[in-house]
Amino acid sequence: MDDRSKTTAGGYMNKVPITPLADYVVMQQEEAKNKTASGLYLPDKGTEKPKFAKVLAVGPMVKDVKAGDRVIFGGYSNTDIKVEGEEYLLVRNENIYAKLS
Repeated sequence: MDDRSKTTAGGYMNKVPITPLADYVVMQQEEAKNKTASGLYLPDKGTEKPKFAKVLAVGPMVKDVKAGDRVIFGGYSNTDIKVEGEEYLLVRNENIYAKLS
């Protein structure tokens, strides 16, 4: 058997040490960019993390997104967790606002 696990949404992904239940989604937030379009560097302090993330796993009740999707989500509607040295977000499906294409 290979090192991939089938998600409930039908896609394949690398193993994630968290299996979401019901309508929860496990995601990893994208790092904030510290350089503006005009080339100015911003200090890390005072910059808000973007509300963009990559979906890693979905619960059995999630139909709108699948592993591998990039999404926009509500900034205060998540649970930050750290497992095996990696940071993850646990978000309810209803708090995901859009998929990026």
